[in-house]
Amino acid sequence: MEPVRITLIGKPGCHLCDDARDVVERVRSELAADGVATELAELNILEDAELARLHSEDIPVVRIGDKRHAIWHVDAEKFETAVRRAAGSKKPFWRR
Repeated sequence: MEPVRITLIGKPGCHLCDDARDVVERVRSELAADGVATELAELNILEDAELARLHSEDIPVVRIGDKRHAIWHVDAEKFETAVRRAAGSKKPFWRR
């Protein structure tokens, strides 16, 4: 099975981006323990003019595959459910 592709769009020094990264990494760790593979790419709007044009007012942006999942704040339960759905897995870690 292909890993679920997660993208975090932000910039250095952004405390909301740091908070989002913490949630994403915690959920990824729980998912990995359940055998749900993910891969994370981080994109910096300061290094890409098009990303800056599209997202400068919305960071952080979290995408799952090709779909935007969240801006500004990442809810761990909703994120985990969405990643599991993308992976075809049904067992949420927060319901154990």
